[in-house]
Amino acid sequence: MQRVLFHETIFGPIRSRRLGASLGVNLSPLDGKICSFDCLYCEAGFNAQGTGTTGLPRREEVARLLREKLAAMRANGEPLNVITFSGNGEPTLHPEFAGIVDDTIAARNEFFPEVKISVLTNSTRLGSSEVCDALRRVDNNILKLDSAIESTMRKIDRPVSASFTAAGVIEQLKQFAGSGIIQTMFLRGPGIDNTTDAEVNALIEAYKAIAPREIMIYSIDRKTPDETLRRIEPDDLRRIGDRIAAETGLPVQVS
Repeated sequence: MQRVLFHETIFGPIRSRRLGASLGVNLSPLDGKICSFDCLYCEAGFNAQGTGTTGLPRREEVARLLREKLAAMRANGEPLNVITFSGNGEPTLHPEFAGIVDDTIAARNEFFPEVKISVLTNSTRLGSSEVCDALRRVDNNILKLDSAIESTMRKIDRPVSASFTAAGVIEQLKQFAGSGIIQTMFLRGPGIDNTTDAEVNALIEAYKAIAPREIMIYSIDRKTPDETLRRIEPDDLRRIGDRIAAETGLPVQVS
């Protein structure tokens, strides 16, 4: 089974297709996965692997490690475009997420004031005002919406909570109108295809209702735990992106 875990709390920088030179912040265990989705395409593997033994990193430890890394990078003249919360699961599940965001902003301002801070979130914690306020404080609040059709969303993302719905998250995403970035993974597999006209139509209507700052669409570019999934070819992805841009009037980044 595909299982690529980050074994550090602060990792990289790595080259991100969408963000550039990205220093990662992993708020999950170093030897396991904690996530409120169990996506078929997650490179970290399925949730069934377990949560590991190291537990969640403490806020103080995250701040110390980040400051040490940023100080070393500045001293060495290393380039950096963005600090990105990602890693082995959903970062907003960390009980000190909001405080860690504040610590990260302070460290960024001291060492790399021109660098952006991004959070990659699966949108499952948007019922928390504390989480949402923290997401508003970062430069790039990147929110997942893989399908606006309930049955497809459940097949692709496999949310842990039965109460999480496509309609519900679309309503919650509206609070980030003009500021949030919606990210959608397009793919195909047995009984799954979110590139059909019906799927794209539903997404377009959702994007219009949410009115984000930008839309990011992408497809698989590495191995996935479900090996039956297939990537969408670049030309097809660009055609989908062009259609979304034309019908929503919103900027669409295709990668």
